[in-house]
Amino acid sequence: MGWTEGRSKTTIRDSRGSAATMSQSVLDTNVLVLNRFYMAVRVVNVRRAFTLLYRQCAEVIDQEEGSYLSYDFESWCELSQLTAMEKQPGEDYIQAVGFELQVPRIVRLTRFDKLPIQTVRFNRKNLFARDNHTCQYCGRNEPTNKLSLDHVVPRSHGGPTTWENIVCCCLRCNSRKGGRTPKQARMNLMTRPAKPRFNPLLVESLDDPRYECWKTFLPAAAAAG
Repeated sequence: MGWTEGRSKTTIRDSRGSAATMSQSVLDTNVLVLNRFYMAVRVVNVRRAFTLLYRQCAEVIDQEEGSYLSYDFESWCELSQLTAMEKQPGEDYIQAVGFELQVPRIVRLTRFDKLPIQTVRFNRKNLFARDNHTCQYCGRNEPTNKLSLDHVVPRSHGGPTTWENIVCCCLRCNSRKGGRTPKQARMNLMTRPAKPRFNPLLVESLDDPRYECWKTFLPAAAAAG
């Protein structure tokens, strides 16, 4: 597969030489990856998913009338030409030369049979997702650029940098609290911070109607949401 990348677009070229251009918004779309035994192992972006398909490392798993069918890259291209004529709500497509290529929601690795590693990375994205991008002091839901992370017990008081001591906080509340504890600042926490059982970004994605089909393969995470 050939790739041509720019600042906001990526072009993929299939075996027939057709070029498909993906905007940044579609590139950011999530695709669930299953192992050979249909167990969810990770989430990748659209570009990575199409690379796996083209290299014959994976196949598309698509839900049709309650059943799950599998497609290799070529058969998925052919099916896309039909589905594009009657697009359904929630479907994403990329423009190829002469036809539109539907973005898959699930792919299955045909030779990978390892079990998923149940770990949740401790990072900013997961912390914001765990707290639903909501300040844990005032309850405001804000975009990421207006949020920060706060040590509930400040580091100057010996507070650790852990799931249990870090919360999402708006800039205003962070400034108001300063280097004090919530009790000292007379600011109450909305919820008690804890380490999530499942990847918060994954649970967050399940609220999106586009990823409804994931719930079959992630029942526990769906229940957590």
